[in-house]
Amino acid sequence: MTDGTPSRRRDSARSRELLLQAAGELFSERGFDRTTIRDIGERAGVDPALIARYFNNKSGLYTAVLRTELGDATPPDLLGPERLRALLERADRRGAGPVFRSTVRAEGDPVVQDAARAQLYVRLVDPLRERFAASGLDRPQLRAEVAVAAFIGVLLARGTGTLDELAAADLEEVLPLVRATLEGLDS
Repeated sequence: MTDGTPSRRRDSARSRELLLQAAGELFSERGFDRTTIRDIGERAGVDPALIARYFNNKSGLYTAVLRTELGDATPPDLLGPERLRALLERADRRGAGPVFRSTVRAEGDPVVQDAARAQLYVRLVDPLRERFAASGLDRPQLRAEVAVAAFIGVLLARGTGTLDELAAADLEEVLPLVRATLEGLDS
């Protein structure tokens, strides 16, 4: 028996997906601290209270965004075929994401900072460290961290426009220079 009001069919999987997508975009654009739950709900087109239902809180949503972006696959290292290009293209389209931004700006929430740091290592540092160690290079961890720092510096400088020529340069001009810089640490 109904009261004559049409029932709304809820699609929790779709709402969850919309929240993840909206949050990922907003965290990339504004960072964690300047993104509100209300903003995420508005961009997703769903009730922001669903964030508490699906993710517990904004920190839980942030962590879910990071896990969703990576998936279960172990990413190739920065020097792997097409990996460097893919990351540079993505940063040119969307800007430096939350993981990259976490290297230069600590988030106010320690859970968020720890999640971003962990993803930075899983996505970038660890695969490079393994490559350098397999090559028998000394201090593979330090080499990997220096390479990642250099790479993120390029992404951020291109995105902010701070370094005029780097920001204006075509990706095809920048890519071989970045690759050569990173490969210099592989010898």
